[in-house]
Amino acid sequence: MQYWTYNLLRKITKLESIRHLSKSVDMAGRIAVCQMTSVGDKVANLDVVTKLVSDAAKDNVQMIFFPEACDYICDNKKDIVNFAEPLLGGNTMGKYRQLAAEHNVWLSMGGVHEKDESDPSKMYNTHVIINNKGDIVQTYRKLHLFDVEIPEKGVRLKESDFSHAGGHIVAPVETPVGRVGMSICYDMRFPELSTALSILRAEILTFPSAFTQTTGEAHWHVLLRSRAIENQCYVIAAAQVGQHNPKRRSYGHALCVDPWGEVLADCGDSAPCYKVAEISPKKLLDVRRNMPVFQHRRSDIYSLYALSVRKGLLPQHSEDSVMPETPPLIPESGPSNVFGHVRIPESCVFYKSKLSYAFVNLRCVTSGHVLVAPIRMAERNKDLTDEEAEDFYKTIRLVQKLVEKVHNTQSCTITIQDGPDAGQTVQHLHCHIMPRKKGDFIENDLIYLELAKHDQFKSGHPSKPARSLEERQAEAKSLREEVQKMIEEGRLLSR
Repeated sequence: MQYWTYNLLRKITKLESIRHLSKSVDMAGRIAVCQMTSVGDKVANLDVVTKLVSDAAKDNVQMIFFPEACDYICDNKKDIVNFAEPLLGGNTMGKYRQLAAEHNVWLSMGGVHEKDESDPSKMYNTHVIINNKGDIVQTYRKLHLFDVEIPEKGVRLKESDFSHAGGHIVAPVETPVGRVGMSICYDMRFPELSTALSILRAEILTFPSAFTQTTGEAHWHVLLRSRAIENQCYVIAAAQVGQHNPKRRSYGHALCVDPWGEVLADCGDSAPCYKVAEISPKKLLDVRRNMPVFQHRRSDIYSLYALSVRKGLLPQHSEDSVMPETPPLIPESGPSNVFGHVRIPESCVFYKSKLSYAFVNLRCVTSGHVLVAPIRMAERNKDLTDEEAEDFYKTIRLVQKLVEKVHNTQSCTITIQDGPDAGQTVQHLHCHIMPRKKGDFIENDLIYLELAKHDQFKSGHPSKPARSLEERQAEAKSLREEVQKMIEEGRLLSR
């Protein structure tokens, strides 16, 4: 599982979008957007889904989109939580996977109730994409929970009563009909999410929904057309419709909207039903060429700074993964080195010069990510003496050569966060040296804001688990041995 933050608005331009689209400009995709009225009977809802998949597959669609709560809608918190199932091993998801494989179609199951094994009082609202082999290829947990309470109207609908919010934007998914950006219902009211997905080169934004009757009548069409127009993406919004129970009614009008804002398909208030639409790369290309809004964005004035983006499946959603455990931090007695407000065990240092030292990292942005710091606690680059500066930068060059050899790469990201406004969280000058390989990030510059948050000492909520002392000691020992070999072979930079 990988997490990224980024500041890419100035990097992703119209030209890059066109380059991606030009490869497949003549390959239109065919989709079906579905509408249904889920109830509290999971078997009955599954029968509806089965019939819709079977019928839509006969129309030669490649991907079928289902609404939020396609598994069930109950009228009380107890049943909402108790009916939830795990994605892996759950009966409902197992049936969905069988349907995808049986009919050779991709499925977007727009918001199923995922059981939270660690908290029986709540669940997750999870969007799942299944490929035509029946494999779960991606999942997204709803970020924005719909919490509305209007006592004078007797209205109370608070998802946070029974659902956890998700923690990450999910990178767009490659599908036969295009790159799909995943979201759920209420997420459409937060344009930052859609913009982030379009920056990550989404071609289709999905908003599987169970919009209320009142909000749907007022906002459904205008919001979805806006998300399509401002992001120059197709929008596919499968929908719930009609009376689910005495407490709940949904608006319907499942839509497919093109990048110009034209509604290609509208299911109205019928159910169960589906509409077929074509996703045209040529249309995307034409709109983005003729109205190059991403090229015109003023990222020197405004931007998105702290997006947490996940590319791979969560470990609990992957049949090939095991949930990682955070190893305990074991204090070490013995010599150590000052590093701001912490100390670096000598056993984690793999190289020392007269005035600088290099050590392995507690949390790595890339495999092999190491640090170089002056031995004296100088806070900023400007605080180094001339002699320290010369030694510091010679050590950086030496360590770069070392890690590129060890990690079999010809590239490194080398960066110094010089001051708090540059992301420095340890008040001791240090240089990050990170071996790089092609494709290690969705976009190359995602690494910089991932670096800015990778420890988050001040917040107390680091984005990655700390490595154990034993793991760091082993890496440092291996690097020390490699340094010695390179010295003996005369391959280190002369000092």
